[in-house]
Amino acid sequence: MNWRRFSLVPYRLRLLLRAAFVFLMAATVGLALSVLQQEKQLSYKNYQGSFQKTRVQVAATLRHPTGQLALLNPQPASAGKALHPLLLPFAALDFDDLQKVQQAVAMSGCLAQYGNNGSLCVGIGNNPWAGGFIYVAGTFDGAQLVPHTRGDQVVDQAHRVQVKVTLRGQTYEWIAPFEESTEPQTPGHRFGGMRGRLTGFAAADVARAKAPAVKDFRGWIWQNPRCTDQTAADDDSSCTRSAFFSLRLPVGVLQDALFEKRRPVWPPEDMDRIDVHIAVLPPGDGAPLLDSATGPSAPAFSLADLKPMLLPGESLRIRRLADSVSPAAALPPLVGPVDPEDQSWHFVTTLIRHLPVDAYDVPLEAKEVIATPAGSYEVMLKGDVRSVSKSLSVVASRLVWFVGAMLAALMLAWLVIEIGIIRRIKVLIKRADDVGERVKAAKGFSETDLADLRGEDELGVLATGLHDLLRRVREDVERENIRAEQERDMWHAVGHEIMSPLQSLMVLHGAPEDESHRYISRMQQAIRVLYGRASPSEAFQSSELQVSEIDLTAFLRNVAENASCIGIQNVVFQGPSETLTARADEYSLEDVVTHVLRNAERYRAQDSAITISLEAGDTGAAITIRNRGPRIAPDMLAKIFEYGVSDQAESGANGNRGQGLFVARTYMAKMGGTIVAQNEVDGVSFVLNLQRGA
Repeated sequence: MNWRRFSLVPYRLRLLLRAAFVFLMAATVGLALSVLQQEKQLSYKNYQGSFQKTRVQVAATLRHPTGQLALLNPQPASAGKALHPLLLPFAALDFDDLQKVQQAVAMSGCLAQYGNNGSLCVGIGNNPWAGGFIYVAGTFDGAQLVPHTRGDQVVDQAHRVQVKVTLRGQTYEWIAPFEESTEPQTPGHRFGGMRGRLTGFAAADVARAKAPAVKDFRGWIWQNPRCTDQTAADDDSSCTRSAFFSLRLPVGVLQDALFEKRRPVWPPEDMDRIDVHIAVLPPGDGAPLLDSATGPSAPAFSLADLKPMLLPGESLRIRRLADSVSPAAALPPLVGPVDPEDQSWHFVTTLIRHLPVDAYDVPLEAKEVIATPAGSYEVMLKGDVRSVSKSLSVVASRLVWFVGAMLAALMLAWLVIEIGIIRRIKVLIKRADDVGERVKAAKGFSETDLADLRGEDELGVLATGLHDLLRRVREDVERENIRAEQERDMWHAVGHEIMSPLQSLMVLHGAPEDESHRYISRMQQAIRVLYGRASPSEAFQSSELQVSEIDLTAFLRNVAENASCIGIQNVVFQGPSETLTARADEYSLEDVVTHVLRNAERYRAQDSAITISLEAGDTGAAITIRNRGPRIAPDMLAKIFEYGVSDQAESGANGNRGQGLFVARTYMAKMGGTIVAQNEVDGVSFVLNLQRGA
């Protein structure tokens, strides 16, 4: 019974593969959730920053004169072309001083643009005791002003301003012709252009040619002396010049209401129903230079214009802080536009909302107090963090398709591998196990039929390759057995034939002082190593060396001096003069050095020397054999020590079987040392490391 069939070892790769697919799908989902969580955290931080920017922007806008004016006049502007007065942040306008009235309307931001070069500001003061007046200021462009002669009942031959006010069922209409002023100007308020009063007459009296001046009607007009067209001369009376005018309109209904109650209601509650019409007329019947009936070119700033500043879901509430304990009525709240949820999937939005984020549940609120001349206003801005999930879910809904596609691709790949590959591999593994059992029982390779597993697909090719591999392995084993037997017989024969004459030489040169005795002893040791062994590599690896302490200095000097005896000329020893001992087998170490010298002699440059140097270390000794010549290829530095490796194409024919350096590495290892080859700048060096002696 095969125990492997009942263990998990053959199934580890399959389990690992299935676990890998499960992990990939889980990692895909986890990665998507992690990215969503990080994006939610980042979006929330960005939303917090944007919320603070919105707060600062709204507060700065409301502190600006246009914002102050919008707070004082919270009612929205009418859709028609009617002009209604605004509550100004001043008790009154100093209408007869050009600089003061221009500065006042500029600071209040009440000027509305009419046409290209006209503007109008209509308002009332914030203090009822300044009188029930309506103030008008504006600009227009026209030719040089034509004045009206004082006392003349005909007013249509001069520039004039026509004003009409309708409120509470009554209508007030005035015509104010321009009367050039002859009064000297004060030194601090000199004006170089034309200036004069706008004397008000009731329109009905002008029509009857009996027009007394209206007592409380006041007005001034100032015209710039320079032409707006820079190409025209300033003394040309027909060129266009800009003019500024201001009016104070006495409205009897408003003045009477001030004295009806002890504490009058101010500003009037019906300001949005007070209609004012302003027209600046040239001499004659020409078209008006400025007409409020045409409507403003751009609507004035209102609190509703704050809505585009708000982020989705944010709400802005503004209420006036009354002096009394009871709170004043709050103005209509403004809510930022919210994107429709139909662009995202509901379950994605729900999932994003449940992802934990730091400080996500903390409400975002900001409160500002805006001070105005008419009182202080509390501005409350609230954020809506749900908009973060809504906006993020829109993007995440698009990514769901990609995540789903990745999961579907992983599942499909898993099914293909599981059904199309793993199931068939199981059959192939079972057949291979059966083949192994039969081979093991037969104690050798036998013919195995794998024809039913062959085919044109990948597994069929694998089965065919397995069949061919088994056949080739069987043939290679048979050939290797034959070669090993032949090699063993050859070495038996060589050892037998050499041993007999070698014993005779040993008798002839047995004296220790004989120079030939040393080399005959080395030959005898080599024959003992090889004789009776299965192969040379096995012989060298299984041989036993007699390691002892030898004098390396004397040993290497003797090798260098006698190198010429083996045909290697010009060998130089460079080493210390004192004795340096190391642990080694003298004959084996001489074989190692001789093999290295023969390699160095084979590749050295002509007439160059081979140097043998000796260096002592703390615990070892290093022998370096260096020659000048070609360098060894970097990928061959380690391979040259393997058995049978030689760079000569006919190494066997020349007696070089690629075993010299193999023998050197084997002997060095048995002596506890190492040997390495190194490329130098102009040659190659072999470094032999041995352990120091006692």
